[in-house]
Amino acid sequence: MLGLLLTVVLLFGFQGPVILAQPLLIALIAVPILLQSYGIFALGYAWAWAWRVPHKVAAPCALIGTSNFFELAVAVAIGLFGLNSGAALATVVGVLVEVPVMLTLVAFANRTRERFPA
Repeated sequence: MLGLLLTVVLLFGFQGPVILAQPLLIALIAVPILLQSYGIFALGYAWAWAWRVPHKVAAPCALIGTSNFFELAVAVAIGLFGLNSGAALATVVGVLVEVPVMLTLVAFANRTRERFPA
């Protein structure tokens, strides 16, 4: 856990100037991640609701389906392409986008709990 945290901090340190200097590039990476994340969650959550799956199963399944597992992507990008690569930049942006997205989806799932069978 500590190693992953240190890696992410280093990645932010190495990619920080690029993130600040090229906001359009960051948007080109972030917008598809946003669309994909919300779209996959919506499909999974809606199908679970239509099939009358209990909320305690539906919400985690939709969230797991939505996750892009950027932790693994960070390790692979660094190992294959290095800390200053475009792949590493994409994984950093992915982490920056995925965390707030997942928090909003958890909040939504919690607010809609009563619409699912017990």
